Amino acid sequence: MPRPEPDRRGRGAAVEAAALAFLQGHGLRLLARNAQARGGELDLVMDEAGTVVFVEVRYRAGTAFGGGLASVDAGKRRRLILAAQSFLARHPQHADAPCRFDVIAASGDPAAPVLDWQRDAFRADEG
Repeated sequence: MPRPEPDRRGRGAAVEAAALAFLQGHGLRLLARNAQARGGELDLVMDEAGTVVFVEVRYRAGTAFGGGLASVDAGKRRRLILAAQSFLARHPQHADAPCRFDVIAASGDPAAPVLDWQRDAFRADEG
């Protein structure tokens, strides 16, 4: 798989940092960032009052084709669920906590993106 160009990586890192700051401003606490797991990578793993929140950050310059939220299709959801299961298996202290999957769809200027936080965007049993 080809590596993304440096500007794309930098753009992704800037958007992810903005999403992290946004979530922390809403009281969530960071557990892990860019956690590698079976099935893929978890952008952000957060804690919100005892709930483990797996956050997928999706950046799109515009909203053509539905924007960032629409890009989290059934295949991507399955990979995120597998990655979350793997994360929980490696971090048993969180294994019994309630969990949810959120998506932050970011658009506009990567240095100051517009963030659309979709809480409980999908469920593990929807795969």
